[in-house]
Amino acid sequence: MYGAISAASLLVGVGIGASGDSGSPADGSTDAKAGPRPTVTVTETKAERIDPEPASTVTETATVTAKPKKTKESGPASSFSGEGEYLVGEDVKPGTYKTAGADSEFGCYWERAKDASGEFDSIIANNNLEGPGRVTLNDGEYFKTNRCKEWKRVG
Repeated sequence: MYGAISAASLLVGVGIGASGDSGSPADGSTDAKAGPRPTVTVTETKAERIDPEPASTVTETATVTAKPKKTKESGPASSFSGEGEYLVGEDVKPGTYKTAGADSEFGCYWERAKDASGEFDSIIANNNLEGPGRVTLNDGEYFKTNRCKEWKRVG
């Protein structure tokens, strides 16, 4: 008899277990097959393109041959400022130069020298001009000028 009761209880238990019913509706649901279900969230994003696709670019190539601009002669200058010290043959061309005279009330001073030492013994010739003047400069000499207008080569 206990065997028959045990067998009947076993069959009822297997039947309840197979149906998914725990025997008591503790969660208050009435669906016997209800259990935990996964939650699915769908997020939809709208892809917008801010910049339209670039149009194809066509590049045209042209060859232009530029003619060089005429520049000053290379080498020593044939005119120069009335203020400074110049090495004849390197800074200025040898030759005869003239100036319109002084650019201030203190007169125009020029000096030809055999070197750049500034010593009194190095002076070959010098002068103070109140008006226009000329000087002949030889290659290798130093020419110093103060308060003079521009010097221009004339020969």
